[in-house]
Amino acid sequence: MTKTGTAEVGQMQTPSVDGLLTQADLRLTAESIAALQLPDGMIQWYPGGHTDPWNHIESAMGLATCGLMAEAERAYQWLADIQRPDGSWHNYYTAAGIEDSKLDSNCIAYIATGVWHHWLSTADRGFLESFWDVVEPAIEFVLDLQTKRGEVIWARHPDGKPWSYALLTGSSSISHSLRCASLIADELGKDRPHWVDARERLVNVIANHPNSFEPKARWAMDWYYPVLTGAVAGDDAAKMLSKGWDTFVMPGKGVRCVSDRPWITAAETCECVISYLAAGERSTAVTMFNWVHSLRDRDGSYFTGMVFPELEHFPDQERSSYTAAAVILAADAIAGLNPTASLFTAH
Repeated sequence: MTKTGTAEVGQMQTPSVDGLLTQADLRLTAESIAALQLPDGMIQWYPGGHTDPWNHIESAMGLATCGLMAEAERAYQWLADIQRPDGSWHNYYTAAGIEDSKLDSNCIAYIATGVWHHWLSTADRGFLESFWDVVEPAIEFVLDLQTKRGEVIWARHPDGKPWSYALLTGSSSISHSLRCASLIADELGKDRPHWVDARERLVNVIANHPNSFEPKARWAMDWYYPVLTGAVAGDDAAKMLSKGWDTFVMPGKGVRCVSDRPWITAAETCECVISYLAAGERSTAVTMFNWVHSLRDRDGSYFTGMVFPELEHFPDQERSSYTAAAVILAADAIAGLNPTASLFTAH
């Protein structure tokens, strides 16, 4: 059976973080995600809310990490059922149907990350083989939006016309999804060298030509996503994180969503935790993870964010599925025991 450096593929246990979260705590968090899943498999952000493919997949990964495999597989099947003939998905869905019809390249590519995570969780070759026909057209749709220089245009309009620019956060996430897609292809004996080449060109642009992207320096994700996704690694990763600390981190509280507002979000903080683990700064990562749990509710769910100094939850009392999933994935990365633990930290 394939080894990942932490455990054999398919040998999973609900993670725990010493002195902070038990396995039972995180199982409760996963159950809070499952409570937001509709009968068809769609996972809402919050009761009665919408979803997008990226956060839906993040939630599915959270479910699988805590052993809720049937629920995770229903989530992936929902995506398979609604995939467009060209391999894409629309940007937002509700229980009633399509809410936002544009086609976001990052959201579409993320299926490869989710499917690879599920393979690591289950060693279910049947699942991996069946979802090849979902992953391959999704990745080809995304690569059709890659420029000659290497960045990936962030979306298409419903009529097929591409938007005019690329986003650093989205392209960084796509670079990681391309890595996962290539791993899936290798595992299944498929030959997709152009996926590897596309990722190399994309990583080169992210690491060496950041001005190729639409300016979004106000947003924390543009700060840490190149590290989270492995486009920037090693000493350069540590330097990149250090440069943004004073701008985005509220010590003892969390990571600001945007640099000019006094609000933090649990999801961004957890993603930053994983980024610091990827950069080899475990002590900082664990410290930041401790800050997140002021946002934990009694049912194991997590409030999306907090405004300071008012100590008001925002959006108003919202507890979101993707936030709970980010907590689970960060805990898994810190615990380091599962084959999924190094997915975002060993690039």
